[in-house]
Amino acid sequence: MTSLPPQPLSPLDGRYRAAVGELGEHLSEAGLNRARVQVEVEWLIAQTDRRLFGSSPLSDEQRAQLRSVVTEFGQADIDELAALEATTRHDVKAVEYYVRRRLELLGLDAIGELTHFACTSEDINNLSYAITVRDAVQQVWLPKLRAVIDAVAALAAEHRDVAMLSRTHGQPATPTTMGKELAVFAHRLGRIATQVEATEYLGKFSGATGTFSAHVVAAPDVAWPDVSREFVESLGLTWNPLTTQIESHDWQAELYARVSHANRVLHNLATDIWTYISLGYFRQIPAAGATGSSTMPHKVNPIRFENAEANLELSSAVLDSLAATLVTSRLQRDLTDSSAQRNIGVGFGHSLLALDNIQRGLGEIDLDADVLAADLDGNWEVLGEAIQTVIRAEVVAGRSTITDPYALLKELTRGKRVGAADLAAFIEGLEIGDAAKQRLMALTPGGYTGIASTLVDRL
Repeated sequence: MTSLPPQPLSPLDGRYRAAVGELGEHLSEAGLNRARVQVEVEWLIAQTDRRLFGSSPLSDEQRAQLRSVVTEFGQADIDELAALEATTRHDVKAVEYYVRRRLELLGLDAIGELTHFACTSEDINNLSYAITVRDAVQQVWLPKLRAVIDAVAALAAEHRDVAMLSRTHGQPATPTTMGKELAVFAHRLGRIATQVEATEYLGKFSGATGTFSAHVVAAPDVAWPDVSREFVESLGLTWNPLTTQIESHDWQAELYARVSHANRVLHNLATDIWTYISLGYFRQIPAAGATGSSTMPHKVNPIRFENAEANLELSSAVLDSLAATLVTSRLQRDLTDSSAQRNIGVGFGHSLLALDNIQRGLGEIDLDADVLAADLDGNWEVLGEAIQTVIRAEVVAGRSTITDPYALLKELTRGKRVGAADLAAFIEGLEIGDAAKQRLMALTPGGYTGIASTLVDRL
């Protein structure tokens, strides 16, 4: 048997690449290296702006040329860095040498020693991860989550008035509307999206053990914490003033916990939609040419939601592990975070793939209002709650002497099928006021939805 040519090991880079490829712009080795180059370049500019060690501010043209190293970063640069790392056996040192080469090409050799000045690798890495994760979340993952929320909210508005039998504990219960139930998910996800949007992306820039030791020896009169804060903030990040060699990663743990929370709510949405499909409440719209089963021609399987479930579970497994691992570092530094953080893209990739499937799945279902209506009409016993509650109110108002209305309705309805005629006869014989009796006689399961429809407006 001949060997296969090199193949992607992860389905995210193979079968599902089209759905998640946009994340690779940020959460890939190349994306990380581009961010590292960006941090090194901006640090050079920041130092020369301050005229440190007798340097002079770069001209506008020199700044533009240096920054173009980042904006024009491409495959040739990726390959060059890989070749450098093959020699250095150190990824950040390879970036430093890469930047030094660019300074030589631009005739800026005089500031070459300011490259990576007073930096530990983690000074570059923590800022680079903050940049790439921030951009991946804000530009890719969060917009996709918002698109799913919008799709759920649109379905909620469309079906706000469609009465539906609830199933608490899987059993017939007080009716609701399909719109209100979908609105619950849109509301839950919206809260989490707002929390994710408020994420602080922290960065440190304080040397080998967070003490500015090398900085102070090189330039005792410089207010290095101020320089550090201004530099970190210039990258659009929040400065962390007190760290060991590494930025403590607490912001990452907080973010990944929120994304994992969103995953679990999305999982709940997927399982509920799956169940509604199995009940016949939603019909699936067949895709032309698609096959549901290799042997049963009639099948249209809810694969979008099943795929989403699996990928949400995988995403949360990775993100939960990262959140637990990254907050611990032995003493001032160990490298467990280095290996762990290389999987950030995996965690977000599975979540993004799930979001894509849910969004597509929501666009491939159609509500069957007749099935919902028939289900309601077959479960008149759910009005037992309404009847016993009205009787209680009548007793308090002095218009009835019925004792223990709950027990009375429990005897009539618990574990039994009760039809419209049965309830009408029961209500007719109740000792309650005429107005209350007329309200109950007019009540149907489909009309017993309270203000479910208007609750959709709270989105």
